[in-house]
Amino acid sequence: MNSYTIKHTTRYSYSSTVIDCANQIMLYPLVDAHLEVRKHEVKISHSPLVEVFVDYFGNEVGVFSVIKPHKELLIESVTDVITKKVTMPTDDIPAAEQWEHFSSLKGTFPYLDFLTREVFPSLDEVKIVLDTLLNYSETPFANAKTFTDYVYNNFSYQQGITTTDTEVEEIWQLKAGVCQDFAHILLVLLRMADIPGRYVSGYICPKDKEMRGTGATHAWVEAYIPWFGWIGLDPTNNCVVNDQHVRLAVGRRFADCTPVKGTFKGSATDTLEVSVEIENGHSAKKTEASTGATFKHSQKSKPAAKINSYRHYLEVQQQQQQ
Repeated sequence: MNSYTIKHTTRYSYSSTVIDCANQIMLYPLVDAHLEVRKHEVKISHSPLVEVFVDYFGNEVGVFSVIKPHKELLIESVTDVITKKVTMPTDDIPAAEQWEHFSSLKGTFPYLDFLTREVFPSLDEVKIVLDTLLNYSETPFANAKTFTDYVYNNFSYQQGITTTDTEVEEIWQLKAGVCQDFAHILLVLLRMADIPGRYVSGYICPKDKEMRGTGATHAWVEAYIPWFGWIGLDPTNNCVVNDQHVRLAVGRRFADCTPVKGTFKGSATDTLEVSVEIENGHSAKKTEASTGATFKHSQKSKPAAKINSYRHYLEVQQQQQQ
């Protein structure tokens, strides 16, 4: 077992005063057999009331509004967690039987959402690659690891060349991107092979800096394995997810799992700053020495266009009414 303290700070700065700022946060760790949350606190400037609900995918979601005029919004989430080792799928059940099981999942809840395939110009090209990777004599889990290995070795980890809105076609052509792009491509391969796959957002918390995405918000994938359940696969680091990952949300794609998003009224441009600090100053095992390690990551977006999302929404509504 490992223990971590994670501090996630989001700061919006506006070029002029804004009002009616409505926001959604997905900063609540998903508790399961492998994650214990000892303490979690969310602090938001201007002290708005946060209403929390559970969404369609089982994620905790907070919503709040800041009505009064303001020029800055600060959201700070601090979490103390304990992570536990994950048991790996076994080969006890024959591969053919596992593949046959997938035929019974099509069109059923909750797998329908995680089997839906994307349509894009290079789909035939991806299918050719998939045909070279897919081996039905191996288990779905073995194939999922093969797909993970392919993404890791054939896509370059480069920050700044994609955004959260980059489509899979562009990622495929670039053969580059960051964790969410790697996850996007792996989801395409899994679903084309009829293996249910879902997007995961969260943190990666290693004891040192040997892994990509350390100390930052991270993204990976979970594949459904027959008679086992969901197992995490991290194509950015070419590994099976274990006790160094902390989940915040799961969904079909990034849009279902966005940590913070919102709108505001006003003519201002906004600048987003995000920082994540992870401490693993002690281990849950008393026999292990304290590392005292702290990892930090920060990013700052460029100012948004002069027209914000709320104003864009109003324009769309007006166009539809014409």
